[in-house]
Amino acid sequence: MAADANFIVTTYRVEGATDLEKKAKSIAVGLTVGTWTELPADKQKTMAPHLGQVVDVKELPPAADGTPRGEITVGYPVINVLPDIPALLTTVFGKLSMDGSIKLVDVDLPEAFEAQLPGPRFGVEGVRERLGVEGRPLLMSIFKQCIGMSLEELKEAYQAQIDGGVDLVKDDEIFFADEQAPAVERVKTFAALNREREEQTGVKTLYAVNLTGPVDQLVDRARRLVEAGASCLLLNVLPYGFDILHRLAAHPEISVPIMAHPAFAGAVYSSPNHGLSAPLLLGKLMRWAGADMVLYPSPYGSVAMPREEALGVAEHLRSEQPHHRRALPGPAAGIHPGLVPVLYRDFGTDVLVNAGGGIHGHPQGSTAGGKAFIAAIDAVTEGRSLEEAAADHPELRTAIEKWGVLVH
Repeated sequence: MAADANFIVTTYRVEGATDLEKKAKSIAVGLTVGTWTELPADKQKTMAPHLGQVVDVKELPPAADGTPRGEITVGYPVINVLPDIPALLTTVFGKLSMDGSIKLVDVDLPEAFEAQLPGPRFGVEGVRERLGVEGRPLLMSIFKQCIGMSLEELKEAYQAQIDGGVDLVKDDEIFFADEQAPAVERVKTFAALNREREEQTGVKTLYAVNLTGPVDQLVDRARRLVEAGASCLLLNVLPYGFDILHRLAAHPEISVPIMAHPAFAGAVYSSPNHGLSAPLLLGKLMRWAGADMVLYPSPYGSVAMPREEALGVAEHLRSEQPHHRRALPGPAAGIHPGLVPVLYRDFGTDVLVNAGGGIHGHPQGSTAGGKAFIAAIDAVTEGRSLEEAAADHPELRTAIEKWGVLVH
């Protein structure tokens, strides 16, 4: 159910509540005015605009052990909430998150409230425009060896990746200790390699540098990286907080796409009875806060997310909205060239094919790994099988021999 102009409409899944209507009323009151029936009439009149409302209750089939289950929808007056993610989450799920088996499934915002959140500055179309790539999925390579490496070693590895034809290269999200290759130096070095590639081939590349440090310094660090030539920022959104993503996305001097990494997300969405749903956490909230690209587990890789949830994340990132650009989903983990057909089938053209081991683990090296992926992407967009394309692309043939092709 969509929110109206006055209410933020929030849906929860609960277990163990034998009286759903009573539970819903306790949430609506407890997370807004705190108490109601005990208030005198004149106080009720004053507090009424701030009182939460029960929108709907619905019984669900009981759990396997017979525990009752249900779905509760509550409306929170928008006047109670500031237009930022911390205020929103504290209002709709702050202390409630500790109240037994309850999961925040969905949130719908009034249009006027949603419009005050930054949303993606670039989104799908803006990232494509910066790369000059249309009509096919984008390919990203992950630095899988970076900690403890010198700048010269990283430069060699970066060159190997872009020689393979990738559209983006990103730092590993755990790349914090970078004394041998500070972020600003990496940005300058890799930007020069990107310019050389573009001058020689006309092909552009984005480098997503990991934005790290004390949270009160992140905006200034991001500005310095952009000044040094950064073309994209990588942020571990959940450890740092949604609000810093909001501030980065809204800052006029941080004019590059922002890539959201899902580090720590499993602690929030994985439980069936606690936390937030994956489509809300990694889809709606990331997009509202300003992520242009969002990485998260694919349904088929080594750290798999249920297919319905993974598709739900993508739907929220790419749905048409009046105020926010569409964001680019990046289903990841264990992706190799043989998975490209199912990625394309499930996620379509506007998807970021995100590969680490599937590129660097290619028997002929990282450059060949990139070429194998590009051949696979070209094949699926042309309606050809990977086996057919492999006859013309030895790198793809070698990748198929190593990893096979997923056909279901």
